[in-house]
Amino acid sequence: MSVLENVSLRPYNTFGIDATARYFASFDSPAVLQAILEDPKWEGVPKMILGGGSNILLTKDYEGLVLKNEIKGIHILKEDEEHVYVQAGAGENWHQFVMYCIDKNLAGLENLSLIPGNVGASPMQNIGAYGVEIKDVFYELDAWHVKDQQLVKFSKEACEFGYRESVFKRKYKDQFVILQVTYRLNKIPHFNTSYGAIEQEMERMGVKELSIRAISDAVIQIRSSKLPNPAEIGNAGSFFKNPEISKEKYEALKEAFPAIVAYPLPHDQYKLAAGWLIEQSGWKGYRDGDAGVHAKQALVLVNYGHASGEELVELSWKVIESVKEKFGVVLEREVNII
Repeated sequence: MSVLENVSLRPYNTFGIDATARYFASFDSPAVLQAILEDPKWEGVPKMILGGGSNILLTKDYEGLVLKNEIKGIHILKEDEEHVYVQAGAGENWHQFVMYCIDKNLAGLENLSLIPGNVGASPMQNIGAYGVEIKDVFYELDAWHVKDQQLVKFSKEACEFGYRESVFKRKYKDQFVILQVTYRLNKIPHFNTSYGAIEQEMERMGVKELSIRAISDAVIQIRSSKLPNPAEIGNAGSFFKNPEISKEKYEALKEAFPAIVAYPLPHDQYKLAAGWLIEQSGWKGYRDGDAGVHAKQALVLVNYGHASGEELVELSWKVIESVKEKFGVVLEREVNII
């Protein structure tokens, strides 16, 4: 295990922000992580765990120790009549893991195809797309407690999943390092095609027989057509959460804006399409220098080459204020600002 100094983080974040880490090391096992954390040299030094770098926006150099999680491995732990329990290392690429499960005909993750990032971020963010969230297939995870230096198992209940939320984002922020995640996948699929344009895309593709691979292929096509490839244009996917509002607020907005895009939720709540709100506020395709709003999906902020993290944060504030002024709705960032 070697610790490097003054390392550019540009290759390690999908926005392509060229911030520098004062110290940088990677770990591929709990033992290597433990050795680093127990070294007296790093006591009191700020630490940041880095996965796929697909949900962060760096606004400055990091004056502490960046630890890159590269724990790999995919294992089938057990199965019962209905389910197969699959464990994946936190450093595994998310989309490649989804493809592994589809190849094994294990259902539940197909709607989450092509989401950027690594496995470790999936429970942290409770990632979701096209009507499915991680909490729907999550079983448990192993995490390392940084202060107590011990392994802790988290059940689904202990993770306290919410919309793009878990205990690891707020309650236990920076206190645990996720090592591996176990998912409970279905032997018999429960197809979810009603959200978004999945059914229309499968029809366009000429799909004759519904399958998890067909759904995955449709999701990949939709995402590829709407979302920029981080390898070509710096971005972190959806920058903002879809806001949730009361039925009364929704009905008032519906009267004022009949074309508003919304989805009913339990308990008389509605989820608004943040991308629609941003587009209607005039931001779709906007560009100021190298910071911009994507021309095909207004939910995505992009770095066209040399935008700074501060410039992208400033742009996000302008979008938030504009949507608030027009609709009376306050957008919340999904991306972690560092």
